[in-house]
Amino acid sequence: MSETSSGIGSTRVAAYLREAILGGELRPGDRIRQEEVAERLGASRLPVREALRMLEAEGLTEHEAHKGARVPRLSQHEVDVIYQMRERLEPLALVESLPRLNAADHERLEEVQQRIEDNDDLEKFLDLDREFHMLTYSGCDIDPLMTNVARLWNSTQHYRRTYVALGGRNRMWVVNSEHRLILDAVVRRDVQDAERYLGGHIRRTRIELAQHPEVFAGP
Repeated sequence: MSETSSGIGSTRVAAYLREAILGGELRPGDRIRQEEVAERLGASRLPVREALRMLEAEGLTEHEAHKGARVPRLSQHEVDVIYQMRERLEPLALVESLPRLNAADHERLEEVQQRIEDNDDLEKFLDLDREFHMLTYSGCDIDPLMTNVARLWNSTQHYRRTYVALGGRNRMWVVNSEHRLILDAVVRRDVQDAERYLGGHIRRTRIELAQHPEVFAGP
């Protein structure tokens, strides 16, 4: 349902909830009550229900019978498996994307990476990190692949935020070094190096996450 004269549509409701989930206002396990969302936004229940279906397809919400919608809470093992999926899917997306990225894309990637290196804010880093990687995949036109890549990123956003907060600036040099290796391979259009560097980048995060079970603890 799009915007209508009768009130706020599902697109705007979905945008509001998406920002709340990815921004950490709504956390894993939090319930999303349709009536509260509708009242807060001045919307009817129908666009809220449609928005929740949209977000479920994006991996941001789930529906429990007789309980309603909530933000999914994942176990440490589930997050580990999702990262293994990312290790396989994202290098494939990068390989598909690489030949289609042009000089303007390369310049944009350099700009984003420089902003990451100059940044000290956690939330801004999460946004810039996602922008960097999604731009490297932007030449991939295989929709099912990119839909799954985005869904996996969405489902692990909370755990990535908590993990980055634990490491703080002390570990950013590693991220920046790996990004620089990926960027160099992208500019050189070296498929083998790009695939290897990206897989290692994701794998390192998965292994380091495994050393912090507190990331997966409930409230």
